[in-house]
Amino acid sequence: MGFKCGIVGLPNVGKSTLFNALTEAAAAAAANYPFSTIEPNVGEVPVPDARLDTLAKIAQSAEIIPTRLTFVDIAGLVRGASKGEGLGNQFLANIRECDAIAHVVRCFEDGEVTHVEGGVDPLRDIKNIDFDLIVNDLGQIEKRLERVEKDLKKMKTAELEKEHELLLRAKQHVEKELPLREMEMTADDKKRIRGFMFLSEKPILYVLNIGESTALGKDLEEAVAKYGLTEIAARPNTGATAVCAKVEAELAEMSDEDAAEFLSSYGLQESGLVRLIHKTYELLGLISFFTVGEDECRAWTVERGSKAVDAAGAIHTDLSKHFIRAETIHWDQLLEAGSEAEGRARGTLRLEGKEYIVQEGDVILFRHSG
Repeated sequence: MGFKCGIVGLPNVGKSTLFNALTEAAAAAAANYPFSTIEPNVGEVPVPDARLDTLAKIAQSAEIIPTRLTFVDIAGLVRGASKGEGLGNQFLANIRECDAIAHVVRCFEDGEVTHVEGGVDPLRDIKNIDFDLIVNDLGQIEKRLERVEKDLKKMKTAELEKEHELLLRAKQHVEKELPLREMEMTADDKKRIRGFMFLSEKPILYVLNIGESTALGKDLEEAVAKYGLTEIAARPNTGATAVCAKVEAELAEMSDEDAAEFLSSYGLQESGLVRLIHKTYELLGLISFFTVGEDECRAWTVERGSKAVDAAGAIHTDLSKHFIRAETIHWDQLLEAGSEAEGRARGTLRLEGKEYIVQEGDVILFRHSG
């Protein structure tokens, strides 16, 4: 199961520069407005995880395989997107196919790169794109409400009435110019509207693209507060982080050793892209579990709250079908024990059934009858 995050933003905010740095894909060359492309570029990105190296040493694994996220570089938003016309229609359709949104917001000054809205104003840009997503959702809600109300006149059912109540509540919410990601919904509510793939319901990460400076480490740390996003970032299913896409593009071209030295010169210990990837992973409600052996040490992705049988299915459907039990130990307990045999002797390696809720950092061996 793959999870996709769409990178969006107004033209000339640094989206494609960021995407290039993330994927090291030169094909997504940044084009100055209005020459941005319509077809999105897609790239798979490994999720950095230092635990893999540690676990691989214990098992003397021949190969290390991180889990991955897919990022989609979506064309710069154009005016009228909320009406679902022309280029805007394609832009919104591309977002609809993603599980989350990374909204790149321009915070850097550059007289040679035009800002389509006339000056750097992150909060304005955030409001503009959110508004387009909300307006599009309102149109969908109104169309569906009309259909449901006609059906209710013909025959009332409990399910239709529940959907009608939910849609009315959603309509009232978006009419206040609030995104659906901030509306309280039960698990059943989410199931009822899943098929609509509402745009403003998707988790969103605001990525502040700041300018290069000698105090970049400090600037990155303070950017969210400096540009007034502290309150916005604390809202449900919302987050914020800062990067300097220009610096990240330079880092992407360097060896690991040179990159570490370059980061150190800015007072940084890790790339801003590492934080961006981890923030996206967290925002999507994802966790990692590991399978460890001589052949490979591998990270796998499941949604938080997944059962052991579902985690087995993430590896292969046959493991889910023929599941017997899961031999489970947390990665740090395995590290402390030094081996699975010692973990078993200490009682920290346990046998779990289908209903066991997988925890972040579990090392699992699935026993099956297949």
